Amino acid sequence: MNIDDLDATGLLCPLPVLKLRKRLGAIAVGDAIKMRADDPAAIVDVPHFCAEAGHALVEMTEDAGHHVYLVRKGG
Repeated sequence: MNIDDLDATGLLCPLPVLKLRKRLGAIAVGDAIKMRADDPAAIVDVPHFCAEAGHALVEMTEDAGHHVYLVRKGG
């Protein structure tokens, strides 16, 4: 599994999810993106987006005041 990085810090809703969606479109099924975001709405938006779009939210952690989401592209 390849893991790409996406820095969405400083972006407000809906930009983190829009950037995640665009980046997921460019990778292979089964690969993943590790996205950092500091928008409080992303805590709700990212899991909802993954559930609706068929992607797997593998992990959600906090690091240095940012939330880190590991999302695996679904098929």
